Amino acid sequence: MAVRKSITWTKIFARSFAAMSRSTLRTSARVIGEAIEPTVKRLRPPPGTGQWIAGVAMGSTGMRRFQLYRPPGVMVGERLPLMVMLHGCLQDAKSFATSTRMNGVAARERFLVLYPEQDRVSNAQGCWNWFDTTAGRAYGEASLIMKAVDQVCLMYPVDRSRVAVAGLSAGASMAALLAAKHPERFKAVVMHSGIPPGTAHSSLTVLGAMQGRRATKPLIATRGAKAMSWPPLMVIHGGSDRVVAFSNGQAAVQRWAEAAGATTVRERTVQRGRRYSTNVTDYKRSSSTVATLVEIAKLGHAWSGGSSKQPYTDARGPDASRMTWAFAARQFRTRRAD
Repeated sequence: MAVRKSITWTKIFARSFAAMSRSTLRTSARVIGEAIEPTVKRLRPPPGTGQWIAGVAMGSTGMRRFQLYRPPGVMVGERLPLMVMLHGCLQDAKSFATSTRMNGVAARERFLVLYPEQDRVSNAQGCWNWFDTTAGRAYGEASLIMKAVDQVCLMYPVDRSRVAVAGLSAGASMAALLAAKHPERFKAVVMHSGIPPGTAHSSLTVLGAMQGRRATKPLIATRGAKAMSWPPLMVIHGGSDRVVAFSNGQAAVQRWAEAAGATTVRERTVQRGRRYSTNVTDYKRSSSTVATLVEIAKLGHAWSGGSSKQPYTDARGPDASRMTWAFAARQFRTRRAD
């Protein structure tokens, strides 16, 4: 009888242990799944055709991750233009690609898109430190972005004579800093809702700059580069922006035009369907457009015409991604003709 009881209790214990093990495994699998889901989600490519390629740029000032979009059907020996896209605060490469839908434009028009990504260790909000010229972080990050550009140009079918840079908010300010520092590398620069370099120089002065309470110093070419050789600038800015005052957009084109000696101004109003209307002002030197200001009166601090399902976008505005590419493509053609 004692033996039977022992066998019975052994079976009960074995079944209980097996049930506990299965429960533990299910719990562990759920916990592990929840832990890795953010990483899996981040690595999952944005919707659409083409390749989403991860990379890392390294330099003396650190390292930065980046993503590269390559459109489908690239032929052997073919060289494509490159658009460098710099995200805003609280964004990363993937969210910026998804919200702007720039990859869709790239697939149709056949160009590559590089998305450098800010490190949250360097800025907890994911903002590019474009303003921190005093401590040197701005130039260090600019150097790492250029390392990413160099790496992509070396490893992928990039036409080095057709490279443009664009950005949103803090990314827009970094884009302008890059173009002013390396004018020979870019044929066009687009600032969307940004602050021109020279308006802030530290984290303490950024808030005043965002509110339009700081004057923008005259822009100075770096490393002996002449301002006359700077790539044409297009500024897209919302007239209803309560985060970065519209006066920053005006200051950006005015300082850029002044530095390049542009004097002629031409204004026009553009309305496409039911989207917000825009006031466009061109600053010209002779027959060449040096800077263009696109004011979208009803737009706030958001990428114009972006995905309606993403934050920091407004689908009711004109398509800024299409405008950005059209502006860059026009400079590519003009520079080749010259």
